[in-house]
Amino acid sequence: MFTDRVLVTLVHLRHRLPHAALAELYGLERSTIARAIGEIRPLLAERGFAVPDRPGVRLRTLADVFAYAAAENVTLRIDGTEAQVRRPKAHRPGRCAFVSGKKKQNTMKTTTISDSQRAVRECMGGSVVA
Repeated sequence: MFTDRVLVTLVHLRHRLPHAALAELYGLERSTIARAIGEIRPLLAERGFAVPDRPGVRLRTLADVFAYAAAENVTLRIDGTEAQVRRPKAHRPGRCAFVSGKKKQNTMKTTTISDSQRAVRECMGGSVVA
């Protein structure tokens, strides 16, 4: 069900729970969780982040976040991390894209940006997901 996929994605984004933990929590296979998150995240990123108290303003890219912060004189805090991911199958495009030189394993890079009100914007691949 679509609402279930959205819910599991939002729980993953908010609490940073690994796919295996979510699979146990919802009584599903880890691959089902991964597929649901993979389907919903791009939809959320495409929709962008709605700015509270500013109807019609949506931040869709990292450049939008920085431009909005500069225009509104908002100080941003930026942090980055790497989360381990499964290695893509052989002979697939992007197989080398997720290799971390630092951790010597396959990882997804995540940048988290917050403002003074602790509103968090998570940026992956140039898209903003709230």
